[in-house]
Amino acid sequence: MKLLARWKRRLATAVLALGALPPALAQDCPPPVDPTPAPAADRGPLWTLERDGHRSWLYGTLHLGKPGWTVPGPRVAQALAGADVVALELDPDDPAVQRVIVTEALRPVPPLPPALAERLQRAERAACVDNPGLAALHPAMRAIVVTLAEARRAGLDTAWGQEPALATAARAGGRRLVALETAEAQAALLMPREAKAIAATVERSLQPLESGGGTEQLRRLASAWERADVATLEDYEQWCDCVADDADRAALHELIDARNPALADAIEAEHARGGRVFAAVGAMHMVGEQGLPRLLAARGFVVRAVTPAR
Repeated sequence: MKLLARWKRRLATAVLALGALPPALAQDCPPPVDPTPAPAADRGPLWTLERDGHRSWLYGTLHLGKPGWTVPGPRVAQALAGADVVALELDPDDPAVQRVIVTEALRPVPPLPPALAERLQRAERAACVDNPGLAALHPAMRAIVVTLAEARRAGLDTAWGQEPALATAARAGGRRLVALETAEAQAALLMPREAKAIAATVERSLQPLESGGGTEQLRRLASAWERADVATLEDYEQWCDCVADDADRAALHELIDARNPALADAIEAEHARGGRVFAAVGAMHMVGEQGLPRLLAARGFVVRAVTPAR
């Protein structure tokens, strides 16, 4: 029972850390320990938001990271110090959220077509994550198990993502921590219940892995985020090897752009309550005409990019 409980906690943590990315459990092992941090450096895009006579901040996060990335750089640390509220997509430490995620991940769903099921099993074997216990997971999560194993090969891990560190900083500083979305909404998006949608999700997850380009894509994404290179993030569709047709494009839109109006509404509502908000959302939500900086500007915020300290 203790082993099962520990496995479920790791499952929930992995899902929550990934946020907008498809969830996964990379390996049945504890997360790595962050080493002695190097000098803090600015990473990720940051904006100030001003309206109604006070300031808030918008920060684009990465749900995976490298050693030392959990230590905020000078501009992020300054923004956090000036905030009254920290707003994340979900609170990664909320037991109620974890229960929803685990329940949905273990809920029975229609089986994959045999050929696709075999591809998934081959991918798990190739990544050395073919743990029999994973068979109980939603197929979408099993497919992304391999993605996180690939991420670890690229030196990236959910243990060094931004959201858990920001949640810890909020609590340590006595700041109110709020969720901009619900666990139910994210679970429904990431773990579809219909057979056709499940198969399509698994297919999209396996394609970059089978093509051999998955590691390079993850490295490029992480590098662009680290340098706050919004232009490269904005061109993601051109180089991600994840958009082959209109169906892929629609799925990417549902995963990112379609969520942005509700996220903008939630950030606006928190700011309107009079507090100074540090809103941290996955960096891919920051790009394009439907990106959060543009949506918030359309709601009357003065949005300014904060130049990283070099």
